[in-house]
Amino acid sequence: MTTEEQASRSLSARRLERARSHLKSARDLFAHQDFADSVSRSYYAIFQAARALLASANLESRKHSGVVSLFNQHFVKTGQVSRELGAVLKDAWRQREIADYSDVAEFTPDEAEAQLRDAEVFLERIASILGGVPPPTPSDLPR
Repeated sequence: MTTEEQASRSLSARRLERARSHLKSARDLFAHQDFADSVSRSYYAIFQAARALLASANLESRKHSGVVSLFNQHFVKTGQVSRELGAVLKDAWRQREIADYSDVAEFTPDEAEAQLRDAEVFLERIASILGGVPPPTPSDLPR
């Protein structure tokens, strides 16, 4: 494995772990009936999982719109991931914007739970595609 491939795997693994952390936060917020923040954290779980997949192909964008665009262009349109996953990413992004920026954002338990389930499925499918990307070890981390 080349140094570039190792770096790509390590970055994918770190982003996948970050996605898992956001998913845990989303679950905790949901359990405490903080539905808008649960929606937001669910989106970030999806976003980081998408970034993990992008990193595996040496693709990068720090902008949300760029991640959505690259994900669709390189993975949905090529058939590597389903259209449903592309729709989940885009819909979750819209919901997160409402949750984070609307002065009157209110989400029902059903809406928050739906986004949480979408995040769980998205993360599971991306992890499966990445196929056993191990968590980063201290030697993988940048110094």
